[in-house]
Amino acid sequence: MSESFPLVMSFAATDPSGGAGLQADLLTISSMGCHPLSVVTAITVQDTSGVDDILAIDAEWVVDQARAMLEDVPVAAFKIGLLGSVENIAAIAEVLADYPDIPLVLDPVLASGRGDELADEDMLDAMRELLIPQTTIITPNSIEARRLVMNDDEDDDPSLDECAKRLLRMGCEYVLITGTHEQTHKVVNTLYNEHGIVRSDSWARLPGIYHGSGCTLASAIASLLAQDVDVPEAVKEAQEYTWQALSAGFRPGMGQHIPDRLFWARGEEDMPERPN
Repeated sequence: MSESFPLVMSFAATDPSGGAGLQADLLTISSMGCHPLSVVTAITVQDTSGVDDILAIDAEWVVDQARAMLEDVPVAAFKIGLLGSVENIAAIAEVLADYPDIPLVLDPVLASGRGDELADEDMLDAMRELLIPQTTIITPNSIEARRLVMNDDEDDDPSLDECAKRLLRMGCEYVLITGTHEQTHKVVNTLYNEHGIVRSDSWARLPGIYHGSGCTLASAIASLLAQDVDVPEAVKEAQEYTWQALSAGFRPGMGQHIPDRLFWARGEEDMPERPN
């Protein structure tokens, strides 16, 4: 058995546009030098503009997909995206509980870029109680971070630092909050652990709206963790990869831009340079 390619298992929904979801994970994981394993959690009807409908896969089918591969091959990291139902969240959490030593990257997909709701309050509660406590690193944008931690007993508009503290109290090891949706000149992404801020990185804010940037970042982190890169360095390298993919992005339809996750294969002369 070859050990040249670490195996990364993605739990995610399909995206016919290839911009986000399972297709984005497969492209990113492959591009980062790992072999992707896919567990379909839901089927979506969507294009580059947004999500029109979701059909969640039966939870038993989700479990069977994962167990079949886990009993056959050594998985080096897990990545979780859109899950589709409370039942799927509970089923996946039960599977992952049997593999506590394998890094888990959770991308809490709560809405599409257009604003289509993809997770209700019951699903949020299930994520908080069942998945976040098992998570190595969770990668919400600022909107997702606030939605995950808000409740009637605390502030209505917590700071991002406070959001990270609350998420860490739920049991995850690291929180990476991305600042794409914040009104700042540059995009600032901040990594936290129980001791506070681990690193904060600023990136030039690119024009346009992108479909699948969160999937790309989370899958890149998972791929690097699968190659035994530690979390702070994995976050740094995954951000660089994601920024390059977004810079080289393209607009295939009438909606959002899609990251070019194979930008490095186009030739060095075509690769964008990151501004200082």
